[in-house]
Amino acid sequence: MDLGDCYRLLGLRSGASFGEIKASYRRLAQRYHPDINPDDKKAKEKFIALTEAYKLLLQVIPPPQTTQQSTQSQASAFGETQTPNPEAAAQQIPKKQPSPPPPQISETEQQLKWKTYNQLQQFLKERRFPQAIAIAEALAARLPEDAEVRQWQAIAYQLWGRALIAQNQLFKAKIYLNKALKTDPHNKTLWNEVQREFQKFKQMI
Repeated sequence: MDLGDCYRLLGLRSGASFGEIKASYRRLAQRYHPDINPDDKKAKEKFIALTEAYKLLLQVIPPPQTTQQSTQSQASAFGETQTPNPEAAAQQIPKKQPSPPPPQISETEQQLKWKTYNQLQQFLKERRFPQAIAIAEALAARLPEDAEVRQWQAIAYQLWGRALIAQNQLFKAKIYLNKALKTDPHNKTLWNEVQREFQKFKQMI
């Protein structure tokens, strides 16, 4: 189950807040709870699926009361002005001193940003690119003006495009490589790397 499925199960839009997720889960869990539907197998299965979706979303969306973690220990090369080498991005976690958060980002959103970042890099290490893209897109929908988040999203698109070329899924790879360029169009390093991927693409056609 990916994050998109979790949001759909709970009847929510991508990027919904912690409060929205909690409220929707409580409402649906009450409706499908086995105690209320003791002889309904489908209701039980629905309740289990809702609970799994809720638990997965809580790994990405922190509660507002969560103590703020130091971004000093969480920031990495994804926040650099240039895109890191895709293979290195998927295999290691270099560090850098983060820039101060933009004034329009609240403490809760800053917590969400870095918690999502940790999950994103874990997905990239495991080459779970669709899941990485799902959480990057959800975070971008929540923080549309954050340049770092757009960069992370573009990297996820690029890495998935590269993996698709290796799988000979060329049409789909082209879509995601173009998404990478559109998401972070002023990143020259990203542009050069994507152009190299397109050269591989042309050689395979």
